Amino acid sequence: MDALVFCFCLALGLIHAMEDEVLKRRRVPPHIVFVMVDDQGYNDIGYHGSEIHTPMLDQLAGEGVKLENYYVQPICSPSRSQLMTGRYQIHTGLQHSIIRARQPLCLPPDIPTLPGRLRQAGYSTHMVGKWHLGFCRPECLPTSRGFQSFLGSLTGSGDHFSFQSCDGTEACGFDLHDGDRPAWELSGNYSTRIYTERVKEILRGHDQRTPLFLYVALQAVHTPLQAPGHLLRRYQNLGNRPRRHYAAMVSGVDESVGEIVSELRERGYYDNSVLIYSSDNGGQPLSGGCNWPLRGGKGSYWEGGVRAVGFVHSPLLKRKGVVSQALIHVSDWYPTLLSLAGYRQSDLSHLDGQDVWGAISSGLPCPRTEILFNIDPVSRRHGESDPRLLNLNGFGIWDTGVRAAIRAGDWKLLTGNVGDGDWFPPQTMPGGPQQWQGMEKRRDQRGKSVWLFNITADPYERVDLAEARPEVVKMLLTRLAEYNRTAVPPRNPPDDPMADPQLHGGVWTPWLGQEEAGDEGDNEEPDNINRKPRSKSTCRVCKLKALFKKVGTHMQRAALFL
Repeated sequence: MDALVFCFCLALGLIHAMEDEVLKRRRVPPHIVFVMVDDQGYNDIGYHGSEIHTPMLDQLAGEGVKLENYYVQPICSPSRSQLMTGRYQIHTGLQHSIIRARQPLCLPPDIPTLPGRLRQAGYSTHMVGKWHLGFCRPECLPTSRGFQSFLGSLTGSGDHFSFQSCDGTEACGFDLHDGDRPAWELSGNYSTRIYTERVKEILRGHDQRTPLFLYVALQAVHTPLQAPGHLLRRYQNLGNRPRRHYAAMVSGVDESVGEIVSELRERGYYDNSVLIYSSDNGGQPLSGGCNWPLRGGKGSYWEGGVRAVGFVHSPLLKRKGVVSQALIHVSDWYPTLLSLAGYRQSDLSHLDGQDVWGAISSGLPCPRTEILFNIDPVSRRHGESDPRLLNLNGFGIWDTGVRAAIRAGDWKLLTGNVGDGDWFPPQTMPGGPQQWQGMEKRRDQRGKSVWLFNITADPYERVDLAEARPEVVKMLLTRLAEYNRTAVPPRNPPDDPMADPQLHGGVWTPWLGQEEAGDEGDNEEPDNINRKPRSKSTCRVCKLKALFKKVGTHMQRAALFL
C-alpha cells in the first residue's frame, strides 16, 4: 500500500511539474514570424485556383485563418512603412511613390517602429530580406530602427544571384548587407536560399526563454525573374516564359516557408508561435503575376493592386481552418502584434492600425470599418488644376484630380489617376506582352476622375455606381477631406548624385553624415547606432566626383542623338 501511495504521489508530482512547465512556457509571449513576399498576385497561390504549386502555403493557410478581405498598399515602400509604424502614409510624409535608392529619404526617425517597441517588450528582433525604407543615413538602417540583426538588401530590387541593383541605367552597385557591412562572400547564391538559411541559423542559436520576432521580407517574387534550375523544370510546360520563371520563384517561396515552419517544430518554437504571411502588393501582369479575377495590378488602387494574399497560422488560434472576411489592413499588424507581445503603453492610441487579433482568432467583430488607401497630392503635375474637378465632379468637397482611394464598409471610392484598370485573365500572354490576347480593356476610365463600387457585391469592380449613388460619393469625398486635414506635408526630395555606389566602393550604402540629417527629429529606438559623420573634405570630394559623373552621363545621352 505504501508503495502504491508513493507511486501515486510521485506521479502527481510529475504531473504538477509538467503543468508548471507548460504554464511557464505559456507565460513567454509568442514567437512571431512575419513573412512578407514581394509582388505576389492574388491568383498566385494554390488555394486561389492558381496553376502554381504551393502545397506548403496551402496547408498552412488551410490549418490557420485565410484572410480574404485583407488589404495592403499598391507598391513596396508604402506597405512596409505602414507595417513598421502602424500609420497611414499621410501621417509619415511618404504619400508619394516608393523611396528610390538615390533619394535622401527614409522612414521618419522620430516615429517608433514595430521592432523597436517589441524590443521594449522584451523581444529579440531580427530581420532577413528586403528593407526598402531608405538608407541615406546610418540611422535609417534596419539595425538602427529596432532590429538587432539584419541580412538583406536596402534598395527596392536587384539580381537574385549577384545582388547588383540599379537605379536607372547610370547608378548600379552591390546590395546585400550583413549588418552594416556588404556581404560580398554570399554573392552567387540565390536570395531566397540565403535568407532561408539565415532564418534557420537564427532559430538554432536563439534562447527560447526570450520571445523572438523574425521579419522575413523575401526578395522573391520581384523582378528580375530568376530561379534555380530545379524550380524552373517544374514549369517547363508553361509556354509563357515570364509566367514560367515567376511560378518557379513562387515555388521557391513555398519551399522556404515550409523549411522555416519545420525548423520551428524541430527547435520547439512551434507550439508558442504565430506565423503571418502577406504579399506587399498585387502582382505585376507585365512580369508574370496574376490577380484574376480582380481588376488592375501592382501600382494601382484597383483591387488587384491592393487586395493581398494573406493568412495566419498558429497553434494559439482559437479558430482554425476557417476563412475570415474581417476587413484588415497591413497597418493593423503593428498594434495587433504589440498586443500579442503584451505591450501595454498608451502611445498606441494615435495609430491608424487596429488590434484585429480577436477578429482573426476568435471571429469577434472587427474594429476596423474603414481603410484610407492613400491621398497623394504629388501625383498631380504642376499646372494640371481644373476647377471642374472640385466644383462639379467633387461637389465642392474634394478635388477629384488628386489621386486618392478609400474604403468604408461595403463602399470603395477612387479619385484621380488611380492606375491601369484592365483585367488580366490567366494565360493572356503566351508570347510576351507584345502578343497579349484576350486582355479585358477597361471602358470606364477615359475622361473620368471619380469611381464608386460596392466591393462586397462587386469585388471585381465592374459596375461603377458613382452616378447612381451621389449621396455615397459625397459621404466618402467628405471623409477624404477630413483625412486630408490630418496629413503631414509629403516628402519627395530629388535624387542625390552623391548616393552613386561608384563613390562608395561599388556598394549601396548610407552617404549622408549626421550633420546633414536635417531636422527630422531624434531616433527613439533603443538600439540606435551613432556613427561618426563624414568629414567635410570627403564630402567635397564626393560632390565633385558626382558632378563630373552626372555631366558625363548627360554628355553620353546627348551623343546618342547627334
